[in-house]
Amino acid sequence: MIQIFFRFVSISAAVLVGFYAGLLGLLTTSFFQSHVVYLHKVQMTWFKDLDVPEEFGFLRGQTTPFSISSSTGQKLYAWHVLPIELYRQHETALVAEPSGCLDDITTRLAFKLLRDDPDARLILHMHGAGGTVGSGYRVPNYRALSAGQPTRIHVLTFDYRGFGRSRGSPSEISLCLDAIAVVDWATKVAGIPPSRILIFGQSLGTAVSLAVSKHFALQSPPLVFAGTILVAPFVDVATLVATYRIAGSIPILSPLARFPLLFNYLSSFIQDKWSSKDRIAEYVRANEANGKKYQLTLIHAEDDYDIPSHHTKVLYWHAVNATIPQGITYDGLERMKHNSRMDLGAAGTVMEWRTNNGILRENILKTGLHDVIMGNPIVTMAVMRILDAAQLSPIAA
Repeated sequence: MIQIFFRFVSISAAVLVGFYAGLLGLLTTSFFQSHVVYLHKVQMTWFKDLDVPEEFGFLRGQTTPFSISSSTGQKLYAWHVLPIELYRQHETALVAEPSGCLDDITTRLAFKLLRDDPDARLILHMHGAGGTVGSGYRVPNYRALSAGQPTRIHVLTFDYRGFGRSRGSPSEISLCLDAIAVVDWATKVAGIPPSRILIFGQSLGTAVSLAVSKHFALQSPPLVFAGTILVAPFVDVATLVATYRIAGSIPILSPLARFPLLFNYLSSFIQDKWSSKDRIAEYVRANEANGKKYQLTLIHAEDDYDIPSHHTKVLYWHAVNATIPQGITYDGLERMKHNSRMDLGAAGTVMEWRTNNGILRENILKTGLHDVIMGNPIVTMAVMRILDAAQLSPIAA
């Protein structure tokens, strides 16, 4: 009986090891990597029509589905979400307009309310992996983003190519091109200056947000937005897979992290590296060198089981380190935080680092998980703090 038991255990272990080895082999292929990193085929909006935003809780005419053309000719599916009080003021006219997805949004009242208001603010929303613009906690996120100024803050969210109704295949380069196309639409079609645009990203979207923020900061002349908010960011893909567990329980490469040579070998197959630690440092250095005003807020919950909050602490260190010519060690910054950060008890901690040009803010919350946090007041406050500061100290376009 004991022999049968041990034989069963041995066979089961061999099957699991074989399965895991097969999984690792698949992860070295570009096709499988793409589906694991981006999860773009996981829609999470089953039995709902994205062209009918009312099915996601919006009022009729509050959200306009439309398309934006990328530089490669791809059509990116997007939503323009009106702030609630502005919607109330124009409800009758908005309700009277026909519904459905538009190729040209410029004839619609919602677009004109954005374009023609010199006080309008626009948040460009970069969502995380998997799903669409209407999935999960993203809809409550849009409400939280505009809640602080319900007559002025518009939200533009979109699906990267390969996601939802946006055709194509995702990659690091293509997602960056998509984000650049959305910024170009906002500045050139809607006519909103960068000083009235805020970039928001969550999870994968934080990497896209940093890429696009850095891209425009390095232009000549440089373009700097009112601010950038990153919720649940990650250092880079290699560091992420060393800790990431699908649904908080299924590891990818974390079991191999204790074997550096093997882990580094497998990491060399990663094609889309999404090195946010490098991009955040380059973004900060560019703004400091150009004397441009900038604001960057990082938010993370300690109970995030998808991306540990340590990622935000490392990214914050890279950002702060980029402001100091002689640099600062990670441990040195942590000691400084111990004396300088604000302890809010059950609400977490807040650390601010200010230079003559920039404000770097780190919010570590006790709770909020990976997605729930997006609809919480901490997001509304982060938006208001940045927009208020930008209004007091205008950012040159």
